[in-house]
Amino acid sequence: MRVAVVGKPIAHSLSPVIHEAGYAAAGLTGWSYTRIECGAEELPGLVAGLGPEWAGLSVTMPGKEAALALADQVSPVAAAVGAANTLVRRPDGTWYADNTDVTGIVDVLTAAGVATGAEVTVLGAGGTARAAIAAAARLGAAQVTVVARRPEAVHELRPVARAVGVPLTGADWDGAPSHARADVVISTVPKGVADPLAENFDWRPGTVFFDALYDPWPTPLAAAALAAGCRVVSGLDLLLAQAVGQFARFTGVAAPVDAMRAALTAARA
Repeated sequence: MRVAVVGKPIAHSLSPVIHEAGYAAAGLTGWSYTRIECGAEELPGLVAGLGPEWAGLSVTMPGKEAALALADQVSPVAAAVGAANTLVRRPDGTWYADNTDVTGIVDVLTAAGVATGAEVTVLGAGGTARAAIAAAARLGAAQVTVVARRPEAVHELRPVARAVGVPLTGADWDGAPSHARADVVISTVPKGVADPLAENFDWRPGTVFFDALYDPWPTPLAAAALAAGCRVVSGLDLLLAQAVGQFARFTGVAAPVDAMRAALTAARA
């Protein structure tokens, strides 16, 4: 059986390292996992041409919305978020779209000690912010504040918040430091965007800071959070957590998490 991660660019992806280690540890000798360079507009054609030996695809940027659109069936969480990072081929040849980014964020934040009723600040308003809002809802967050560079981007996220049932407020990017004392701060912005905030954030010791980035690491904001006594998790933690969810969906076998984590750690070292 074959699986691949698709996106553009894709050469940097560590997903093959994680999944291949999982196959080896689980004794799935007939399984392989590769990379395929593929843009959003190319994804429907790629999927249509896959043979029955394909069990599924991991979908990264920029194809997550396209993956949702081409699926025959969609999970409730993927529908709410408006994006899918997982395409699973069903026995009848149809495709099922899911989103393990959401469950991955939930797992990462739960492991970091986030409790029900937390106040959450999300930096950024893109695709990862959508997953973060859905994850906050699953964790029983009392409030989510989205700090965005474009005010209109916050309005685009309101349907997501309504769909998952969590209160959402917007905040200007210039006022980001004043929202640093939330129980949880999640940065979803591209590399470098949040770096200037590192000098001004008023961190509260005990806050959980999740930065979706992992290269380079630590980011300036993550380093400042660590210095202030915050609990910090990275995009590398999410990369593993979302892969664990995908592994089970693709193979029907429980993921050998320790082996997958060890392979990822070795690859980063």
